[in-house]
Amino acid sequence: MSTAEILTLKGVSKAFGVVQALDGVSLDLRAGECLALVGENGAGKSTLTRIIEGVFAPDAGQLLLDGKPVQFSGPRESHRAGIRVIHQEPEIIADVSVAENVFPGALPARLGGLVDRARLHARTAELLRLFGMEREMTPTQICAGLGPAQRQMIEIMRAVHAGGRVIAFDEPTSSLTGEETERLFAVIRRLRADGVAVVYISHRLAEVVALCDRVAVLRDGKMIDVVPIDETSEEDITRKMVGRTLTEMFPGRAPPGDATVLSVRAMTTEHVSDISLQLRAGEVLGIGGLVGAGRSELARGIFGVGARLAGSVELEGKPLPSGSPGDAILAGIGLAPEDRKHEALLLMRSILDNAVLCIPDRVSRGGLFDRRRAEGIVAPIAERMRVKAPSLHTQVSNLSGGNQQKVVLTRWLARAPKVLILDEPTRGIDVGAKSEIYRLIADLARNGLGIIVISSEMGELLGLSDRILVMSEGRITAELEGAAMTEDAILRAAMPSGHAPVFDALQGETP
Repeated sequence: MSTAEILTLKGVSKAFGVVQALDGVSLDLRAGECLALVGENGAGKSTLTRIIEGVFAPDAGQLLLDGKPVQFSGPRESHRAGIRVIHQEPEIIADVSVAENVFPGALPARLGGLVDRARLHARTAELLRLFGMEREMTPTQICAGLGPAQRQMIEIMRAVHAGGRVIAFDEPTSSLTGEETERLFAVIRRLRADGVAVVYISHRLAEVVALCDRVAVLRDGKMIDVVPIDETSEEDITRKMVGRTLTEMFPGRAPPGDATVLSVRAMTTEHVSDISLQLRAGEVLGIGGLVGAGRSELARGIFGVGARLAGSVELEGKPLPSGSPGDAILAGIGLAPEDRKHEALLLMRSILDNAVLCIPDRVSRGGLFDRRRAEGIVAPIAERMRVKAPSLHTQVSNLSGGNQQKVVLTRWLARAPKVLILDEPTRGIDVGAKSEIYRLIADLARNGLGIIVISSEMGELLGLSDRILVMSEGRITAELEGAAMTEDAILRAAMPSGHAPVFDALQGETP
């Protein structure tokens, strides 16, 4: 692996008013290396990438390109120097073709100035083959219907054909499936092998450890440490980011009471079979399993999304009708779905508008919306949730992922439910915000709320739960409590039928 420094930051600082976004940051980006850039929201990651991309000029310090000082007057200049940032929301023109998005502003031309379509499509097809995407899309395909992984790949191809030497990825897997993530990792490894300096920004520390060569930790605008990945761990990175380890982030709680708040008996839907469970007031019940095991479908079945084919759901002994989320809400059940941006939030509306969606009866007078009454209900809850925003009238799309999740929780607390179902409550959230969500869950349980937590993060599941139910192929395969709650036990119960011998063999392998 090459260690030649392509781009170097020396003592870079940047302030916005009284906010010091970066404070004397030094960092080198090396050819043929994948460098992870991690930190809480507000740590300075976005400011740093905008400086190397030429969006912002540093207030102090300098950038060196191949050892020579450089000043970018804007993104176009940094792009010409081979520096690209692949943003979380890819910048794609929806109404034109894949080829035209890959070669914007650089369309091959024939004599007379007309676009050479044949050469354009041939060059795009070559790039699609290079990155294994020839079956996913064609050069002439219009981009409007493409998924997140395909749109992201277009940006990568755009950067590579233009001679990208430094490519930064900002939360690239936030909208990708497991298979798409593996494909992206293969592309990043190819870029690294070709001598590109890759910057990988992610809240998912397991990905950072698996993919990157070094990790740079930012906190409050300062560079805390830059260390080889084989000399650190997720726990160590977490401590540097927030000042404590992941294990220390789970608050202690008293055991739940004996009163049963939710009973599910032999529930069968189109996606899950014969589900039975009980939830006590003040209990955090974890639901584990692999992707596709039916965990989200279990939550939807309890909440009344889709009809039950068999079985029953009771809240405090009272049966809930099948297929009626409205009745579930009125009875006292809340659901924070996995995809909060598409299934839980109105991104172009305010915090207040989102928070009152489930309490129209409490925020109206004479059939008209009473804003003062709404603010009186929502403001103290948002303060308790520690929602960080200028006001309740801030548009939700302008909030971080952690604060968006707090808005969803604020909505349900305004409804005062008896049971709250949280599906992947910390997905796409930085470590510091995770700590706050964990504290909120503990506080709510301590106050008697029954909580179901669905999580793909093993440490989170074990750290939060009083009990854990494991699912596989749409069924509950194990109930774990106390000392029986271990990663090994969860993984064993999560394996599909017939895969246990393979699991045992893998467990016995020597690294």
